[in-house]
Amino acid sequence: MRHDRSGSDSRDSLEWNTTAPVPKTSREIRNAFLDFFAERGHERMASGPLVPANDPTLMFANAGMVPFKDVFTGKDIRPYKRATSSQKCIRISGKHNDLENVGVTARHHTFFEMLGNFSFGDYFKRDAIQYAWTFFTEVMKLDPARMVVTVFGGEEGLAPADEEAAAIWKDVSGFPDERIIRCGAADNFWQMGDTGPCGPCSEIHYCLGTDEVDPRKFGEEPTPDGRGWFELWNLVFMQFDRQSDGRLVPLPAPSIDTGAGLERVCVVAQDVLSNYDTDLLRPVVDLASTISGKRYTASQADDDVSMRVIADHARTTAFLISEGIFPDRVGRPYVLRRVMRRAIRHGHRLGIGEPFLHECALRVVEDMGDTYPQLRERRDLIADITRQEEERFRATLKRGLDLLDTNSEWSDVGGHKTLPGATVFKLYDTFGFPVDLQEVIGRENGFGIDQAGFDAEMAAAKERSKGSKLNESEAVGKVYHDVANAHGQTTFTGYTSERTKARVLALVNAGEAVGVLGTVDPAVIEALDESDTPPQAVILDKTPFYAEKGGQVGDQGELQLGDAVFVVTDTRAPVDGLHVHVGYLKSGALRLGDELDAVVDAEQRNATRRNHSATHLLHWALREVVGPTATQKGSLVGPWRLRFDFSATRPLQPAELGRIEDLVNAAILANEAITTDELAMDAAKAAGAIGIFEEKYGDVVRMLRIGPSLELCGGTHARRTGDIGLFKILSESGLAAGVRRIEATTGLNALAHLRDLSGELDAAGALLKASPLLVADKVKKLMDGERELRREIERLKQQLMQGGVGDLSASARDMGGVNVIGAVVQLGDPKALRELADQLRDKHAPSVILLGSPTADGQKALLACSVSKDALGRIKAGDVVKHAAAIVGGGGGGRPDFAQAGGSDPSKLEDAVASVFTLMG
Repeated sequence: MRHDRSGSDSRDSLEWNTTAPVPKTSREIRNAFLDFFAERGHERMASGPLVPANDPTLMFANAGMVPFKDVFTGKDIRPYKRATSSQKCIRISGKHNDLENVGVTARHHTFFEMLGNFSFGDYFKRDAIQYAWTFFTEVMKLDPARMVVTVFGGEEGLAPADEEAAAIWKDVSGFPDERIIRCGAADNFWQMGDTGPCGPCSEIHYCLGTDEVDPRKFGEEPTPDGRGWFELWNLVFMQFDRQSDGRLVPLPAPSIDTGAGLERVCVVAQDVLSNYDTDLLRPVVDLASTISGKRYTASQADDDVSMRVIADHARTTAFLISEGIFPDRVGRPYVLRRVMRRAIRHGHRLGIGEPFLHECALRVVEDMGDTYPQLRERRDLIADITRQEEERFRATLKRGLDLLDTNSEWSDVGGHKTLPGATVFKLYDTFGFPVDLQEVIGRENGFGIDQAGFDAEMAAAKERSKGSKLNESEAVGKVYHDVANAHGQTTFTGYTSERTKARVLALVNAGEAVGVLGTVDPAVIEALDESDTPPQAVILDKTPFYAEKGGQVGDQGELQLGDAVFVVTDTRAPVDGLHVHVGYLKSGALRLGDELDAVVDAEQRNATRRNHSATHLLHWALREVVGPTATQKGSLVGPWRLRFDFSATRPLQPAELGRIEDLVNAAILANEAITTDELAMDAAKAAGAIGIFEEKYGDVVRMLRIGPSLELCGGTHARRTGDIGLFKILSESGLAAGVRRIEATTGLNALAHLRDLSGELDAAGALLKASPLLVADKVKKLMDGERELRREIERLKQQLMQGGVGDLSASARDMGGVNVIGAVVQLGDPKALRELADQLRDKHAPSVILLGSPTADGQKALLACSVSKDALGRIKAGDVVKHAAAIVGGGGGGRPDFAQAGGSDPSKLEDAVASVFTLMG
């Protein structure tokens, strides 16, 4: 329905049932908001994913408009002109980084929900303002006397004041001028980027927790507990297109983007001061209080801040894991790890000694699982991943604290005790101890960290690891974009053919577009490493060559024209839909416009097809054996083998792997036809197809039925399941926290693998003089015998040490009331050396014991120092070992009561152990 934007939509006249109960709970408020706008012609949309699809500019969805970004810019056309949603959002990284304020203020969060209504060239300012006013005053029954609104007050060189919005507010609300507040661009002018859609915005603010409602105090920061003015709803009026020269050109179809934080609306509706006291967060806060045994007082006390941090971070943890993000070292997984470890550290400071965060995350699942069913579906996965990460981090935390305790290399920076950058980097890089956590612990314990030194170490490490190769997209990206702009996408014929007549659209040599392609020196090709990009590329108008995508490798083959043969070593798609044949001209010459034969290597293609179809069956079998939480995390399908990464919190047992193999091979033996259907996305979902639905497949998707498996896929596949031949799992391993990997192979490659295994077993049987079927029994007997021999060796070592204790006791010197022993023994084993030093320490306390021994091969020196507690006032083991190690050409360290070291010169051991007497003298 079209209407005059200066007037009001007839749907504004819809009356809300004034006798209906006022929404109070978060669920009631969310539903009331969505119902309100749905009744006014808005498409009711589910929340988009937290990880935006096909938007590399965003780490996470951080605003309600993110799923509609392409609609606002005109790149995507939807069948509706207005929409409403409650969008899951995360603000942790980038300019929208609220992490340090979380738990400290009453409003900041890492995870929150944004209620929004949107118009894509339909209604504009008057309707947006009227909708907001009606919802707040008639549906939510908020007190207008506690509201003020802001509008853009104009800024020279940018845009004039938004007097239109001010006049509409005055008309709709009846507010006097002092309650329609003009603000600058920083608060009331929105822009998507340096160029593109932008415009003024208008905000509704509410005064909470005080009897004095004074618009003149608007702009003052609310108190830490939440009293004062705060923003409830922001209405963005997209009416300009900012040009590269800074000019604002009016948009032909102005749009609306609004956002109201659900947590904030709940604060007012539930008559509390803090977001953490609403039904969205208070249950998790109370659980943290119960687990810690600390009473929550809703104050700024450190304990209360910690409980609020835990509540907020538990929500982020549960939602990110439910979307397949698991804690790890880089990217989004690292952000999740940082949030989880921050919550765990706050639990640690509350005195919680056992894993607890998974309990808080499960409370989030319980409270929000009805609204977001994915939480309930992945409940066990959320609990397992969270608990595993906490157990891992608690070990890291203990190790890191021990390392900080024993670190003696402190610097003095500006009169402050400081941990050097090299040590900070070592704790981070070697031991996984986060830098921000080192900084927090430092603040709590009176020392700082050398951030600049750490940054320098990190930069040096990145420089060392930086490859020398130029990224292909940087080198020839412009060529490919120019071809795509001129000719559009490549027509792919490979689903039905392995040979196609095609015309040459572009030729690339050494990163540059050329008109004629000549042969490459064979020596250049022979010198190419496997990871190197071949020097030439050909782009055709159509091709049977599949370009690497969705985990399937690109096809290989040849482009043929008379005596001209271009060897295709890979097929890629650097621009979406553009197939680039990478390789080298073996003979002849190719020119722009040539008509040639594109011929795929059929043997390689068929092997890849078998592996790809088997990957679908493997995914199905995994879900049958492990359960629906075994979702795809990645894959690689080539002609030799397949690799499938999936979510799991434990290794698969041999019996489970055997069951998976049996299921896949049974489906292969059934020899069912593999069918393909092209249909709408909604129809594919309704049919039960599995896919990563956050990815952008297009309006029409390709659905593959492979036996019992039903998935969305754009790759090439076998004709029948029987074409796969045979399926054999090669390995199952851990890839990252919560992610495991299966490697497998099919067809003749699987047969060759089994033949190799059989050959190795026959060879082992011959060596052991046993039947291949009895090799395992024979090996077990040999291992049992070896264990017996090792136990006997250990018993003899103990006897030797006992004798050594008696012999060395006679060498003890009394030095100022402390018994000191420095001696070289022939043990050759660091563990045995430590045990002997500890025995002598206990026998002669108060004591300082320094022992040395050459290694078993006599090539290196070992040192161990043990100091009894009652002698620590005289000397530290780390100091003794540090001095002695330098004599034998080595280094080492440890705790004050025990330290070990090694060195390269065992001939100096006598001098090294004698140094203890000098130090004690």
